[in-house]
Amino acid sequence: MAIKPGWSKPSTILFASEIPANERAFNFALAQAREFAADLVVFHAYDTLVVAASETSGIRYYDYAAAARSEVQHLEPLVQRARQSGVTCEVVVRPGLAADQILGYLRERLVDRIVMGTHSPGPIGKLLVGSVAEAVLRTANVPVFIIGPEVVDGAYRNFATRTILSAVSLIESSYVVATFAAELALQHNARLVLQHVIRPQDRAEILADRTIEEIETDLLCLIPGELRDRISVQTIVVPGDPTEELLYQSRAQQADLIVLGAHGASAFAAITRHGVVYKVLAHSHCPVITLSPAVLAECGVKHLPEHHAESFLAGVF
Repeated sequence: MAIKPGWSKPSTILFASEIPANERAFNFALAQAREFAADLVVFHAYDTLVVAASETSGIRYYDYAAAARSEVQHLEPLVQRARQSGVTCEVVVRPGLAADQILGYLRERLVDRIVMGTHSPGPIGKLLVGSVAEAVLRTANVPVFIIGPEVVDGAYRNFATRTILSAVSLIESSYVVATFAAELALQHNARLVLQHVIRPQDRAEILADRTIEEIETDLLCLIPGELRDRISVQTIVVPGDPTEELLYQSRAQQADLIVLGAHGASAFAAITRHGVVYKVLAHSHCPVITLSPAVLAECGVKHLPEHHAESFLAGVF
């Protein structure tokens, strides 16, 4: 079960930007690029079906080359800020649907991490950035770092990651999620909190012949021994609603980062107001990094039936 070194210590970070750019999300991306001495790619895709108007002339342009130059100009200040910080940075602008272009770029160039910002929740309860985030979260072959609408700007603490909270359970994919979270904790010299939430309908079965303390001890086995001895790990097992307990612990533990695994649930479950991902991204005060089914599969996790993934626990959506 190999975790690629670049996933926890990226050498190339892709910042998926809109126009205007999400400044808070860019600040997180830039801080990571500086911390890891990574290259930063400011990536933007513009929809050719939407004809933009020049801010200065108001003329609608159908010249897509001119449109691309205009988009690059909007993003150039970000590049200059990055370069002034000592980060190697470039802008990549492409016509097409954002999710398709982001995923296509991943196939062309070695990228270790995607950083994305989000909008506020929509009126119909869709995932925060709609189909773009949903598609990227599900199919990217690298970890995706999401900055939700309630995330506190990390500048006040110099973007330090001191505490990482990871949602896990005793299923196969959690070994990958916990190992990845442990690798991150090692890189940041942070403490790691593994949380397993037992839903009310599963409580009788899971706790039939075991205690909470026994399950908490078992969670330590999710982390490889060579990592377990090098980081501070705390395990928490509680009954309750997965998303509510995860959000509560993120505040109680003063988490700087939440780590989630994604596996198999339907698109509907993921994007409605009742989905784990929607609630966590909508209300988390710290960034969330997710491992998609593609990442988990690359680490040897076999496909889980949808109903199992949806009925189990936080950390699986």
